[in-house]
Amino acid sequence: MTTTLGALQVADWRRRVFGLYAGVRQLSAHDPAAGHELWRSGRDDLFAGHPSSPLMPDDRAAFTGLPVAAYDPDWRFEVEVHRADQPHRIQVDTGTDGTVPFDLVGTVRLPYLGAIDLWRLANYGGGLFLPVKDGLAGKPGGTYGGGRYLLDTVKGADLGPGADDDTLVLDFNFAYNPSCAYDPMWACPLPQAGNVVAVEVPVGELYTGVGPD
Repeated sequence: MTTTLGALQVADWRRRVFGLYAGVRQLSAHDPAAGHELWRSGRDDLFAGHPSSPLMPDDRAAFTGLPVAAYDPDWRFEVEVHRADQPHRIQVDTGTDGTVPFDLVGTVRLPYLGAIDLWRLANYGGGLFLPVKDGLAGKPGGTYGGGRYLLDTVKGADLGPGADDDTLVLDFNFAYNPSCAYDPMWACPLPQAGNVVAVEVPVGELYTGVGPD
């Protein structure tokens, strides 16, 4: 009964996240800052009140909102995906979900940051995955030491395509911490070498706890 209830709660969490990002995409097409505010407030509501919140019980009791930087339009990009020249697969041990395979789709080339790898989940469900670990990772008042997620479309975190074929909207104001940042029972896929940048990315969800280096 507990397992069934937990599965239904996770399904509802996913459903709400998909709905939240659908509203964000619609609003951000005309007003990215307003879309960001919808995203921030929607995630606060989920973290505070949903039974599948990744917050630990004591942290939930004291929760007043996630630490999210003010919106900065300079960190929103529409970029072309440069497809990989040859197949490349990595196997990531997540602990809770076992070993998860990812195939390299290609790279995106960004102002300030250079080239970052874009991955595809290579098992059931598929989905694009773009994590990033920046120069503020692990620093006091900075970002989560293990890195953050920008896109994880199989779980609903999707800012949509750009205007042209093979383009994506990447807005670092929407970078968020994986569940393992809040609950040690989770072991999340973290950025590989091609998703680590030296530049500090001061937008998106920040981190006030103690994370991995």
